[in-house]
Amino acid sequence: MKVLGAWSLLQTCTIILLSHRQLIPAEKVQTVSNHNVNPCCNYPCHNMGVCVRSGLSGYDCDCTRTGYSGENCTIPRSNLIPSPPTYNSKYGYLNWEAYYNHTYYTRILPPVPEDCPTPMGVKGKTTLPDPKMLVQKFLRRQTFNPDPQGTNLMFAFFAQHFTHQFFKTHNRMGVAFTKALGHGVDAGHIYGDNLARQLNLRLLKDGKLKYQLVMGDMYPPTDAYAKVNMSYPPAMPPEHRMAIGQEVFGLLPGLSMYATLWLREHNRICDVLIKEHPTWDDEQLFQTARLIVIGETIRIVIEDYVQHLSGYLLQLKFDPELLFNSQFQYQNRISLEFNHLYHWHALMPDSFIIDGDDVPYSQFIFNTSLVTHYGIEKLVDAFSRQQAGQIGGGKNIHPVIIGVAEDVIRESRELRVQPFNEYRKRFNLKPYESFLQLTENEEMAQELEEMYGDIDALEFYPGLLLEKTRPGAIFGESMVEMGAPFSLKGLMGNPICSPEYWKPSTFGGQTGFNLVNSATLERLVCLNTKWCPYVAFRVPYESQREEKSSFSKNEL
Repeated sequence: MKVLGAWSLLQTCTIILLSHRQLIPAEKVQTVSNHNVNPCCNYPCHNMGVCVRSGLSGYDCDCTRTGYSGENCTIPRSNLIPSPPTYNSKYGYLNWEAYYNHTYYTRILPPVPEDCPTPMGVKGKTTLPDPKMLVQKFLRRQTFNPDPQGTNLMFAFFAQHFTHQFFKTHNRMGVAFTKALGHGVDAGHIYGDNLARQLNLRLLKDGKLKYQLVMGDMYPPTDAYAKVNMSYPPAMPPEHRMAIGQEVFGLLPGLSMYATLWLREHNRICDVLIKEHPTWDDEQLFQTARLIVIGETIRIVIEDYVQHLSGYLLQLKFDPELLFNSQFQYQNRISLEFNHLYHWHALMPDSFIIDGDDVPYSQFIFNTSLVTHYGIEKLVDAFSRQQAGQIGGGKNIHPVIIGVAEDVIRESRELRVQPFNEYRKRFNLKPYESFLQLTENEEMAQELEEMYGDIDALEFYPGLLLEKTRPGAIFGESMVEMGAPFSLKGLMGNPICSPEYWKPSTFGGQTGFNLVNSATLERLVCLNTKWCPYVAFRVPYESQREEKSSFSKNEL
């Protein structure tokens, strides 16, 4: 199970959407020669950067979470992601195959050369620590650490559901390969990652997807009806084998819940389009509804998902037009490093509290009957009220899923991922000088020193999870500053955000465009359920615990 979610990764990216300013060259802004004059009086820091006076005549610009870097916060962080792509796991040098072959994940940094004296280059010991020992000592949960930002399971499952449309390692070919050839937000987790799967999931009438009715409510069809391959245990009863665009989404009821919501939303959109365009055939209705769903997804990711984790009081807004006057390439390739970075398993709790029932993992995993038993309304309400775990700082991954973290470490070694500090430098961050500086925990730092021998030999994934967290935050600096550029490129690089696509006609006219521009998490839920539960990405404050949604069906 890989939990995503673009949070911190997306947090910085949205601020670029809030600023519509002409970029200014990155040289230091000239200040008044009189050293008694505060240089911040010249307002040298752009794009919401904070000016801090240093010495008598100097200053620094704090570009934290602005979406920009450089001396005066004028360099967009999206530029940190190379486009066109550069390396992959076969080639550590530029060549046509690395660019053209989309079956590979791309890479930000080339692999560690095979003939280096140590596994991490020249630093550290000649043998890396045992992965199982690493995860048991540093990542395995002792006591559940809740996220101080109040992140809930509704967020955790959204993150996992959302990211598995582009994180799809093709294990049969090898860990360097991906089955998600779209390399971005294409809604392949809803419609399938190939045409044959898509056609089997489609009703082929009125643009809609196949479904089944259970107690009068719409749910994904059985795989016997849709005839698509799903990953279920052999003993799974046929009536519980839901057919979903992503073949592993029967694993967790939280994923099946989101699959049900998006299925209902797609078919609801088709009903809207049929009224607007009674002459359209099934194909045009389906394709236009898919574009609307992709647009709704991006808006929800930025305005709800990122809004929660940014912690900003101001309202973030998704507006592709802000980039129309900038040099920007509307294409994307998913990198191996982004895939590894987004393993957020510490979000998962010790058990799941649903409608007063305490459901352990043994009764939760591969149990789609929970979705139809409780219904979408009760699942949404329960997941919105249960707190998720803190990702950074270590020692917070549940023992049931700790093996996935071990697999990530093994994969990174097989693919010879460069050390954590090399990625710090690549993303314009100062490399750590010691394990103590990384963790601020003397016992952990000493043990890491004994295992790795040198901070410059620390591996990428352990470094991300063991880094000290920011005050009151879900994880540390590196996860934010490395993840944000990936997310900006992946979201705003989507074709629908381009000047050619971003217009009403793409979405079937103004009515369809309005669906995209009004999308929220709450609307996704409440327009597709019998009653509106409490729905958010944050657990409710104490005074809100008994309150339901603030909107009625009519208002939505």
